[in-house]
Amino acid sequence: MLKIRPFDESDWNGVWQIVEPVFRAGETYPYSPDTTQDEAFQIWIGTPQATYIAEDDQSGALLGTYYIKPNQPAQGSHVCNCGYIVSETARGQGVASQMCEHSQQEAVRLGFRAMQFNLVVATNQGAVRLWQKMGFVIVGTLTAAFKHPVLSYVDAHIMYKILVT
Repeated sequence: MLKIRPFDESDWNGVWQIVEPVFRAGETYPYSPDTTQDEAFQIWIGTPQATYIAEDDQSGALLGTYYIKPNQPAQGSHVCNCGYIVSETARGQGVASQMCEHSQQEAVRLGFRAMQFNLVVATNQGAVRLWQKMGFVIVGTLTAAFKHPVLSYVDAHIMYKILVT
């Protein structure tokens, strides 16, 4: 069973082990493959309004993490943005789906009215399918907006979901 809870400072080493390989691969997030641990901490923990941990409630193993933050300041702050990463060993087990469900509930609890993903890399077909399954729609496609380390310049989608009407 999966337990999702707020990040605690003692979780950082485990979160870094989840985040680092994804940043290093450079295939789904726009951060430099050379991002340092301190920079990653600022990106994933320091800047967001909140960060959460998905863990196995039996073993306590960290299976994934996500953050939530306003997508824009002031007049756009009612729309949130989230980033999700699942541990390599936990992929395909529904962790991302559960984190996305949790994030939508947390977003509403925190006063957000909608959620927007700004840069869903089109070649990340699993994420695109999952977000669509979760009710997000592609509201725009940015041609060649992401520099993939293997495929060169690929499209990226902006995906959006209204949470509160």
